[in-house]
Amino acid sequence: MADQLPQTVLDALQERALEALGHWAVLRHEPVLMKYRENAVFRVMLADGRPAALRLHRPGYHDETSLRSELDFMAALRHGGLDVPSPVPASAGGSLICLPANRQFPEQYADVVSWIDGMALGQTGTPLSQSAETQAAIFFRIGQAMAAMHDLADGWAPPEDFHRPAWDCEGLLGDRPLWGRFWDCRGLSRDEAAALSALRDELRHRLANAQRSGLDYGLIHADLVRENIFLTENEGGVAFIDFDDAGYGFRLFDLATTLLKNRPEPAYSEIESALIAGYRSRRALSGAALRSLPLFMVFRSLTYIGWLAERPEIPNAGERLSRYVAESLELARKLDGSA
Repeated sequence: MADQLPQTVLDALQERALEALGHWAVLRHEPVLMKYRENAVFRVMLADGRPAALRLHRPGYHDETSLRSELDFMAALRHGGLDVPSPVPASAGGSLICLPANRQFPEQYADVVSWIDGMALGQTGTPLSQSAETQAAIFFRIGQAMAAMHDLADGWAPPEDFHRPAWDCEGLLGDRPLWGRFWDCRGLSRDEAAALSALRDELRHRLANAQRSGLDYGLIHADLVRENIFLTENEGGVAFIDFDDAGYGFRLFDLATTLLKNRPEPAYSEIESALIAGYRSRRALSGAALRSLPLFMVFRSLTYIGWLAERPEIPNAGERLSRYVAESLELARKLDGSA
């Protein structure tokens, strides 16, 4: 989206980035806007010549405690050996800076994290370019890295003031889901709203039943889409970026998130099998729990409806909303066949 912004917005973001960088030891290079969605992310150069990422956080999306907790979680994962960004301390200490409101921006927070060298797995909506065999090998490694992340999360003792959102029943299906009221949002037809409302009630019962058989729950990334999975040159390594939505949730939600947008791939069956096999090579995942994976594919699909409905400025929002609704209802219809 960064290349579609008006020049006035780009200029304002650049000025805000320079203001934020006054709190870090950086070279006098212009910050380069790389991404603009929930956060504005810039590539910058630290004083020692290392690249890093400056993040201007979306005002009001997360509070200070939640943002500090995100940085704590990332630091713990990095300390445990997972390839993820780690916080870069500001010149005066601390890793999070509050920028005061001005004429262009309300008060917002900024931080700098280490740069991950590598290439994103792909772009959502664009077919993967690798052979089916290579795709399977990649997703096996992604499954291993995901399991390692969950292991590290379970072995970590967060600080007392740690707070992150919960992707639990309320976070997915409650009155105020984390990514919006998917059954009650702008752009839905009356029939779509009725179908999604009925589905919401049904999913509450399905999730309660699934929990009786035992579902792994703990800290998750919650947004392991292609753009947030990097392939590195470190012996076929895998890195995860963008922990903006990380929180407590069902571990199957991470698996479902990685799989959902790969469903159109010709090698999807191999992709799914490889991801699960890679995960199981590092961490237990019972057959009983795995039977709930299609349920979490529905949950993930529904989150996109609420997310998109709250961002009508996104190009082709209406067309994408209709597609997301159709996908969610299709996945829901298949649940009985997968049970």
